[in-house]
Amino acid sequence: MITLAQLAEDPHPHLARLRGTAPVAWLPALGGWMVTSRALALAVMRDAETFTVDDPRFTTAQITGPSMLSLDGPEHARHREPFTDPFRPGAVHGSFADAVQQETDRLLDGLEGRQEAELRREFAGPLAATTMARALGLDGVPVAHVLRWYEAIVHAVHQLTEGRPAGAEGPAAYAALRAAVAGTVDAGSPRSLLVTAARNLELPDLAANAAVLLFGGIETTEAMIINLLFHLLHAPRQLTELRADPALLDNAVEESLRLEPAAAVVDRYATRDVRLADAEIHKGDLVTVSLAAANRDPDVFPDPDRFDLHRPNSRQQLAFAHGPHYCLGAHLARLETRSALRSCLDRLDGLRPDPDRPAAVRGLVFRKPPALWARWGR
Repeated sequence: MITLAQLAEDPHPHLARLRGTAPVAWLPALGGWMVTSRALALAVMRDAETFTVDDPRFTTAQITGPSMLSLDGPEHARHREPFTDPFRPGAVHGSFADAVQQETDRLLDGLEGRQEAELRREFAGPLAATTMARALGLDGVPVAHVLRWYEAIVHAVHQLTEGRPAGAEGPAAYAALRAAVAGTVDAGSPRSLLVTAARNLELPDLAANAAVLLFGGIETTEAMIINLLFHLLHAPRQLTELRADPALLDNAVEESLRLEPAAAVVDRYATRDVRLADAEIHKGDLVTVSLAAANRDPDVFPDPDRFDLHRPNSRQQLAFAHGPHYCLGAHLARLETRSALRSCLDRLDGLRPDPDRPAAVRGLVFRKPPALWARWGR
């Protein structure tokens, strides 16, 4: 029987076994079904009428209230539409490329003269938080506050996912964020996406969507950067090859997303009785799609447990989900990750893992090393 602890520590052998024997399997530890093949994962995520997010058990909505993340159909479109255009590829590059590079350089300037750092809290997290605060137009809110709110909300979601009470810190962090959103709207800056979105959404909806964008944007990007650095630091030959051929950078990003997606799972709830593969799913059942398992499906990705800079189809990974809930900030997250990696390789000569403080990727829902210590120079 697979436990939550096994799924949090090293899920991949267990997911591979499930995928080979029962690609839709009931897991008592989850109290629901787990989908592990890529084809079936796509089928579930594309069919929002049969497999919905709109259910009182959806964990993030228990903290923030309804948002684009926890609604389907016309209500989902109403919540998502005000935020769509600014996150399209051209808009992202035009609005954020220079600012992301400047923030990347500023953070690396802060490491000048040192030969070691914990790259998650000193680099990846602040870069993601600053970028998302800028994207939403939360000018004047200290990055430290944004990171503190984000970490409290993530912790509350973890607690709910593992069947424990959310605690008081997550709701308190959301209340503080909602107050910051209200203040931003009252200030009326024309540069603020929140001010623009307020033309179509009332404050409760606006704050809920700001929370999930902030929460998703920081979590996804921080994990993308740290997981990619982790993979490369533990694959020195491929790191050397990437240094010699920067054209491999984009594929390195996609391959890292494939091997270890920032969000390992997405939850859906059956709206009717339905047969999926050999499973008889009943109305109301939890159906958890394992993006981690889908991304290592050997029918699509040969030798799936290997980090391969030259894998020809890495971009077929599902780390940003699929269907109507495809990650709105995917293009911005990629932009930040490319900037972060390129600058680290340019400026941190001899970058390598700290042998005295080993790292490992872990997490039931959100997967990354809790800390990534690295050294550079002599």
